[in-house]
Amino acid sequence: MRETSLNIIAIGIFVLTMFSLLGPMFNVSPVIPAIATFSILVLATIDVLGWQGQGGTIIVDLVEGTSSERRERIVRHEAGHFLVAYLLEIPISGYALSAWEAFRQGQSAQGGVRFEDEKLAAQLNKGMISEELLNKYFTVWMAGMAAEDFVYGNSQGGAEDRTKITAVLTQLKRPGQSKIKQSWASAQARTLLENNHSAYEALVKAMTERASVSDCYQVIQNTGSEE
Repeated sequence: MRETSLNIIAIGIFVLTMFSLLGPMFNVSPVIPAIATFSILVLATIDVLGWQGQGGTIIVDLVEGTSSERRERIVRHEAGHFLVAYLLEIPISGYALSAWEAFRQGQSAQGGVRFEDEKLAAQLNKGMISEELLNKYFTVWMAGMAAEDFVYGNSQGGAEDRTKITAVLTQLKRPGQSKIKQSWASAQARTLLENNHSAYEALVKAMTERASVSDCYQVIQNTGSEE
């Protein structure tokens, strides 16, 4: 379960505990908050052990995604991944803009753009991966943060994308290159986004409307031909 999920549960338990202490002042039986607290702990345990924290992820995403600004930032982040993957010819199998959407699609409760990365996985398993393929994926993974920085001047998401790069380089016994590669890939992604700004904006609109992957491809192609 993500740290945010644990924090929400901790806050919920704290509030319920305080309610049990203050309940007598309002003639509320202490049994009610006690049962509620126990239920939260049971559900949290089931979520972590049975669902690998997916339930908590869905709840957090629903809470965090309530503002229009937050929703737009998410779309722009994921559109960055999508467009750069398209430009670098990395196949996209689907996308979800929230944990709940991903769950409804039969995926693990983790929103984002999904890539067909069998080739990357196969080369990593052999311990022999081309630098070209590695750089392509690094650029795609950093593209979400690059898109946010391009539009807003800062990035709020992307911790998991950075972790992917670190994990891959650690597996290749090159962990010291992580920060350098992140910086390089981010610059590459930003350049691609700047050079294809119209396509990016059109893609943001299409993804906001939940267009299919093939329709998103078409939007990029149509806009690209106009630039």
